[in-house]
Amino acid sequence: MEGGSDSSIQVLRESTADKENVSFEPPAKKFKVTEVHSDCKHKLEDRLSGILCCAVCLDLPKTCYQCTNGHLMCAGCFNHLLADARIKDETATCPNCRCEINRCVCIRNLAVEKAVSELPSDCAFCNSKLPRYQLEYHQKELCQERPCSCRYSRIGCHWEGPYHEVAEHESNCAHPKKSGEEIMSALEAIDAQRQEEHKLYSDIFSLLSFEKITFNDLQLKPFRTDDFITRLYYETTRFTAFNQQWVIRAKINSDHKNPTHTINRSLSYQLVAKTKLTAPMVMHFLALSGPFGGIKMKSKVYNFEFTEEASETEYLDLPIDSAECNKLLASKTINFRLVMFQVTK
Repeated sequence: MEGGSDSSIQVLRESTADKENVSFEPPAKKFKVTEVHSDCKHKLEDRLSGILCCAVCLDLPKTCYQCTNGHLMCAGCFNHLLADARIKDETATCPNCRCEINRCVCIRNLAVEKAVSELPSDCAFCNSKLPRYQLEYHQKELCQERPCSCRYSRIGCHWEGPYHEVAEHESNCAHPKKSGEEIMSALEAIDAQRQEEHKLYSDIFSLLSFEKITFNDLQLKPFRTDDFITRLYYETTRFTAFNQQWVIRAKINSDHKNPTHTINRSLSYQLVAKTKLTAPMVMHFLALSGPFGGIKMKSKVYNFEFTEEASETEYLDLPIDSAECNKLLASKTINFRLVMFQVTK
């Protein structure tokens, strides 16, 4: 009996030892848990990118607006939606929930902007992953693969390549060893560009020496025609300059029959004399952004001789790009400054 009990105790111990060995977690399972954790982390970034993206272009917004229901739009798409609605004479709506959007009800979401700035993004040149707030500086100053041109491009060298190859190229570039006659064509092109810029500034400074100068800060307000196909126009209230009454009119995409069919928007304007002129008046004028404009506008001087028969100019281009045009159309009114110079004969 004692021998049988000893054998049963030994079997019990062996079975207990086997159970204890089974309860241990194998190393392979630990590695699997680690891999799942890293996958979740990677998917979290992708999920955040999908949640925080613009509802229109599906890109992550640098400047972010939201509708009353919280749907996000980048600044460019937000302005484009408002501009489209202005041209079509419709109410601008959110592309997700169709609630009304405008500059009064939509606000910026700074939390989303800060979150997006922390998300990683690939460098366009070296594919390095960096937080978005560091990406612009990296691509301009630090990236060794960023595109650069030769320092002798001003004298005709057309080489372009990555930054880390610039030093080697410049040490072997043949353009510094060329004669003055050989680089004259490149210098003439540079001189032509400089002369065009210099002419603009010299014209403006010469106009500032005129005896009769005035400027007015104006507002262009939208209105529509009563034609079968209504068109959007802008017009200012009457203003006084040189003892005459004037207005400014503007229209969108004067070279397109239907401005809604193109994403490239442009504004053109004309100066109109509202009082009857008894004698010809030669006017030089230019439109500027002014203190309340808030847009990037280049300077361009126009001139016209107003007579009793010719009381309005042709429609002239307002020197702004398409993005700035959308920004103007998204506003209720367009603010700008008109500077006028009268040429006395």
